[in-house]
Amino acid sequence: MENLIKCAERLVDTRRICSYIAMFGHQLLSPVDQTQPFVEFQIGLAQYYWTVAIISLAAVGAFGLIIWLLISKRRIEEQLRQTKVQLENKVSARTLELEALNRELQQLSVSDALTGIANRRSFDNYLQLEWAKAVRSGKTLAMIMVDIDFFKAYNDTYGHQSGDACVTKVAAILQSGVRRASDLAARYGGEEFAIILPETNTAGAMLLAENLRLSVEQLALEHHRSVYKIVTISLGVAAVAPQLGQPPSMLISRADQALYEAKRQGRNQVKLWVAGSS
Repeated sequence: MENLIKCAERLVDTRRICSYIAMFGHQLLSPVDQTQPFVEFQIGLAQYYWTVAIISLAAVGAFGLIIWLLISKRRIEEQLRQTKVQLENKVSARTLELEALNRELQQLSVSDALTGIANRRSFDNYLQLEWAKAVRSGKTLAMIMVDIDFFKAYNDTYGHQSGDACVTKVAAILQSGVRRASDLAARYGGEEFAIILPETNTAGAMLLAENLRLSVEQLALEHHRSVYKIVTISLGVAAVAPQLGQPPSMLISRADQALYEAKRQGRNQVKLWVAGSS
């Protein structure tokens, strides 16, 4: 500011009338006497106006700077707000993506890769859970063991891809057959399946097993090396009200023994485990 004032003073601090003529467009006094008081007054007045003008310009500039800073501050705040919203949206989307992946991984950990139904690990865990519940409640827990008849011969005749397709179709029928949320159909291993039926008595388990057998039979999948010429299944049923200290493997063993009896007696049938049959 001091430099601007000094510059203004240099512009008006002259005793030459011609300079004022050039500056203001008219003559202030006679050029004969350039040192009269009136001339001094005019010079001082000019200096004053120049100083006021420069100070005013400086004030206007400062005010403009303040306005610019305020506008810039608001613009920056808006940009920061938008950036924050964008980041929050990205984090939210990423979180949802990770949750979906976790659900998918969890599903893969409990599902059979080929058929999509519960795998052996899921079966074992669920059996432990339902067995403990049945011990506490005293209610009956039933199980159905299922085996595709003459499956090795089917694989040898039609190939492993057709064998996988056969397993998948049978699994789909078993899955659709267990209608209650508490029931579980699982791939036990190879062409063998197992179904857990909480709070189900012998009659209920036998009825479901027979319906499943008929459903597979009605698929009418060609199988030339089967005595039935189509794909069929054998099923073993067991039901028990477990007691404290008895292992869950007892139920598996009984259902498996009934399955063996169904296969021994010609396959494509349902057999119930009865005491003394082992």
